[in-house]
Amino acid sequence: MDLTQTNKSPYTYLALGDSYTIGESISAEGSFPYQLAAELTKANHPISQPDIIATTGWTTKELINAISNSDKKDKKYDMVTLLIGVNNQYRSYNQETYRTEFIQLLNTAIAHANGNKNRVFVLSIPDWGVTPYANGRDRSQIAQEINQFNAINKQETQKAGVAYVDITLISKQAAIDLSLNAEDGLHPSAKMYGLWVQELLPVIVKGLK
Repeated sequence: MDLTQTNKSPYTYLALGDSYTIGESISAEGSFPYQLAAELTKANHPISQPDIIATTGWTTKELINAISNSDKKDKKYDMVTLLIGVNNQYRSYNQETYRTEFIQLLNTAIAHANGNKNRVFVLSIPDWGVTPYANGRDRSQIAQEINQFNAINKQETQKAGVAYVDITLISKQAAIDLSLNAEDGLHPSAKMYGLWVQELLPVIVKGLK
């Protein structure tokens, strides 16, 4: 049922993740969940203010623990986004452990969406190796490792029948357009998140119908 076709009640939205979800180094309004909510509302799919469980530096395990300790752990939502894994890569954590924990998080996201897989949306991990912060590091190795983690989350997302949105290629534009980087030289700017939202919009609108 499309709520927008009945009483225009706003959809509820839960965003799960890390620094890329809270929008580290920019205003909350510039983060992708807030921009996404605003754009969906403009498109006649009203969204209430997002509930966000995300903190800079979190790995999959830390997100799992935070959700289980959250006052939102039993709430149901009309839609859920999940973006997690960059800190597993950054800390050189085991990839098969990531797979196990990502599957758990994906199942948690589905549960928060009241079991409706069409209302869960997974984003790929962006490539921070193109940012100024990565100067002096092995950018090709970072990209390779990000690709390996993304191969895992994409495979498990598709296996679960959940929508997967690849924003990694978009993130690489920060290598040539510095305005896509936040002032800290590592995280995306609001402009970059806006590009992600344009990629997300048609997928989410389809899922909401």
